[in-house]
Amino acid sequence: MLRLASGRCRLRIFDLSQNQGSRGLTHLRPIIILVADVPESRMSVRSCAGHIATLVTQKFTIHPNRMVYVEHYPAVRYGTQDEHLIPERYDGVEFVWVEGKAIRPTWRPLASPMLDIVKKAAEAE
Repeated sequence: MLRLASGRCRLRIFDLSQNQGSRGLTHLRPIIILVADVPESRMSVRSCAGHIATLVTQKFTIHPNRMVYVEHYPAVRYGTQDEHLIPERYDGVEFVWVEGKAIRPTWRPLASPMLDIVKKAAEAE
C-alpha cells in the first residue's frame, strides 16, 4: 500500500531481471510498476499517475527509463442483476520526465507480450 497526501493505492513492483527464466531474456525496462485503486481511497491512480510515478522512482531509486508503469483496473459488474461487465484492463502509461518529475501521462492498453508478462508476475505474487 502506498500512502499519498490525498489517499492510497495498491503498489506492486516486479524486477524481471531477478527471474530471467529458462529463455535467458534481457528486458530493457525490467522494472514493472503495477498500481491499482484501493476502493476506500478518495483518489484514483489515473488522476495521480504523475505523482505516483515520481514518488516511486524517488522512494525506490528506480530510473524512469528502466521501468514500465502499468495501471490495473479489475473487472466490474453492474446493472440491477449484474448483467453488464466492464472487463479487466491493464493500461501502460508513458510520461515525459522533466527534472525527475513525471508529467503529461499518456495511457494505452497494454498489449502482448508485455500484457502476458505483467499478468504472470501479478499472479505469481
